[in-house]
Amino acid sequence: MEPNDNLTGNPEASSSERLTGQRKSHPRRRIVIFVGVTLLNIALLGLLIWAITTPASHAGQSNTDSSVGGNALVGHVAPDFALTTLTENSPASEIHLSNFKGKPVVLNFWASWCGPCQDEAPFLRSAWQQVQSKGVVLIGVDDNDTAVDGRIFLHKYNISYPNVSDANGATSINYGVTANPETFFINRQGVVVAWLAGPLTSATFQSNLQKITS
Repeated sequence: MEPNDNLTGNPEASSSERLTGQRKSHPRRRIVIFVGVTLLNIALLGLLIWAITTPASHAGQSNTDSSVGGNALVGHVAPDFALTTLTENSPASEIHLSNFKGKPVVLNFWASWCGPCQDEAPFLRSAWQQVQSKGVVLIGVDDNDTAVDGRIFLHKYNISYPNVSDANGATSINYGVTANPETFFINRQGVVVAWLAGPLTSATFQSNLQKITS
């Protein structure tokens, strides 16, 4: 009967067996690590795709109002301004927003080169005809535009409500405007209670108008 190396305490045999066991375990460990890293990469890739394809809750949404935020001025006093009116046949004058405190104000930022503003213009013309007798003030702010182009725009769409020129865009910056058109609904106390991005519709106009007239 041959002696058992393990029982006889043969150090060379024990070392050889341990080394063989370690070598056998290495491939399995590498497979486990590879699978783990692969799954982690897949998870990170899925998270990245979700972040890219999922729209932000506020940014870029049309007809977004104060119920979902989107503009830091909501709930705060609207910044005052003194801007020159866009007029064709009468001397230009200045409009101060503060002069309308005590009245509900709809402030609409637009530009003659803005396609959605052109789509919105006929609606605003008809909306003004409906609300002016109710004491509502509608003011258009021509943002980053020339006075000449602004007046051509007003003439083309037969706009009769007051409009002012914000040629250098300073007022639009104060209001946090990022893309025309944007509309602010200001109550009688001069506080912005609603904000919408994108062209107004009858539904969004009426629902937010109630917030400043009720």
